[in-house]
Order: sequence, then structure tokens, then C-alpha cells
Amino acid sequence: MVTRTSFQADELRAVLHERAPGTGAAGADRSTVRVIRAPGRVNLIGEHTDYNLGFVLPAAIDREVRMAVVETGDRRVELTRLDTGERAGFDLDGERTRDGTWIDYIAATAWALTEAGYPTVGLRGVIATNLPENAGLSSSAAIELAAAWALLGDAAPDMDRLALARICQRAENGYIGVMSGLMDQFASSCGVGDHALLLDCRSFDWRPVALPADVRLVVLHSGSSRKLDGSAYNERRAQCEAAVVALAQVDPDIRSLRDVTPALLGAERGRLEPVVARRAEHIVAENGRVLAVIEALAAGDLAAVGELFAAGHASLRDLFEISSPELDALVDIAGRVPGVVAARMTGGGFGGCTVNLVRPDAVEALTAAVESEYPARTGLTPTVLRVRATEGAGYLD
Repeated sequence: MVTRTSFQADELRAVLHERAPGTGAAGADRSTVRVIRAPGRVNLIGEHTDYNLGFVLPAAIDREVRMAVVETGDRRVELTRLDTGERAGFDLDGERTRDGTWIDYIAATAWALTEAGYPTVGLRGVIATNLPENAGLSSSAAIELAAAWALLGDAAPDMDRLALARICQRAENGYIGVMSGLMDQFASSCGVGDHALLLDCRSFDWRPVALPADVRLVVLHSGSSRKLDGSAYNERRAQCEAAVVALAQVDPDIRSLRDVTPALLGAERGRLEPVVARRAEHIVAENGRVLAVIEALAAGDLAAVGELFAAGHASLRDLFEISSPELDALVDIAGRVPGVVAARMTGGGFGGCTVNLVRPDAVEALTAAVESEYPARTGLTPTVLRVRATEGAGYLD
């Protein structure tokens, strides 16, 4: 679901009147139309640590899902995609079978809100986005957060942002069937401009982390859609859980890989199947890397940040085995451009994007290097996304 670069609020209100189904939407006073935005996210470091109750460091980005909606007084939700003109909907009080389409994420959010005891409202609306799908930038979480703000109506601004993220995570887990952690929904809900977000996925404590003023965030889309489907994602999670079961026989206080030290894993590695041991090694070290990046950023030690990004990418490639030749090529190209501070794959894996911290005067050089070298190495066309850290979901004026 990728459309033009952006739709302004007034444009979306106008389009809603022209294209949304139902006389309630078409005839509504424009002042009653709510325009909602929910950002995607890029994860700086801390990959697959969230469902292991570890640490993550994402940032909400200014690529986002936008909806214009109007309440209709009935119990039906209908939305029109602006990129394809496709219209889909469902009854809030009816049984619905997941069909694998984009409307699943809206229905999932309605289901999770109802399960949590929150009333929902019927609506008509339009939806647009400039987030690439299947790129590892959390387009699904952005849809869920935008849907939550739409379905809650007047109650949305008063919701606790972390609580809302957890409801949207429940939608992903319980309805969509992907056993993801909280990171994606958290970042889309709680984003802070010009900051990353350090989240402890066990305690749910979090805080903003200022990004250096002298670097830019550049996302490189490989042109290869992320292929880590629900089955592969859930397999990685099951392997991590198997490591916990085995290591808890040594120390009953181990409840997640968050509780495992490098020394304990090294001593007891023989208890684990080789593939399970590799998964655990990545998670245990990655949690340490997240905290080390926080320290390096606070100290202004960007060289250390670069080394930690590189170690994280190698771990995702060799231990968690979710990188791809395309992602490896992008990281290699970026690493040879002077002024690129740090580069690694980001997101679920098997395609999608890399995240790069780049000196302002090196952004053009990185763009030129990627656009000239990457197609020859892979046969694919890359996309350079210059993004900035932005605020979490809410209304668009």
C-alpha cells in the first residue's frame, strides 16, 4: 500500500468526500472528519530481542499511514485505499474470518480493543501511506495504530500510549497470528521527535534517547521485499523459547533469554541443539549491544556505535540467519563510503531495509554509491529513504 509522498489533512478530507462509500461520509461536514497519522519505525539496534523481554532502540519515522475517517453511527467499518481504489469493510459486531488482506489489520485492532473492554465506533474513511510494504519498517503496526485512533473516536487522545501499543500488539499476536514483540507498535505509538526510544520489554520502562545532531538517518530499501513470514518469525521465537527451557534446568530463575549471561550460555551451550544455541547467542549479545550503543551515544563515541552496528549485522547474518545477500551488499557498500558512521540490516529479515547513520555531507555520496553499485551486484533497484525521527500516532491538523 504505497502512494504518493504525502497527503495533507485538507486533501484527505476532500478525498474522503469524493471517494468514501456511504452517504454518512459523503454528506458529512468536513469539520467532523478526523485525519489520523501513524508512523512506521526503523530499529537502530535490538533485533528480535523484544519477544525475548530484552532491550530495543527503535525510532518512529516520518513515513507513515494516514487515514481520514468520519463516524457514521452504525456498527460498520469501511475504508477505501487511495493507491488502488480497493474498498473493504466489516461489521464490528459480526464474526469475521481472516482473509490475508490489508483489512485484516483493521479488523484485528477492532477485535483487540473489544477484547480489552474499549468501545469502538463505526466509520467510513480513506487510507493512504508512503511506507513501503514488507520492508521491515512496520507498516502493519502503523496501520494498527491508525486504526486504533480511528476506532476509539473521542476516547483516543486520552488513551495511555503504551497501553494502546500493547493492545495493537495483541491484535498482531491473537488475530493476525504473528507472535511479534511490542517494539513496532510501541515505536509507532510513543515516538518522540529527533529521538530514538529505549524500551525495556520486560518492565515496559522506556525513555527517549537523543539522536546526534550531526548525523542523519538514511534507510536503504533493498528492492527485495521482506520474506520473514509469520511461520519463519514464529519459528525463531520457538527456538528462543527452547533455549530458555533447556537453560532453566540449570538455573530455574531463567524465564527468558534476557536472564541469560554470556558466561552461562558459554558454559551450558552443549545442552542446546546447535541451531538453538546460535539463536540464543545472538539474543544474549544483542541485548548487550543495545545498552552499549546507548552509552556510546551519550559519550558521543560514534566510532563505537559503528562497531556495534557492524557486530549486530554479522550476528543477524551468521547466528540468527535472517539477513540476505541484498542486505549484506547494502551494508558493504555503505561501509566503504566515508562519512557513513554505522550500517546494518533492520527489521524482521530476509529482505527489506538497512539503517544507516550518516554525516550530513556524506548523504549524497552514499546515495550515489548505492545507486551505482547495488544494481550491478544484485540486479535490483534500491530506494534511498532519508527519514527523521518523529512523534507517535495522533491527529493531523
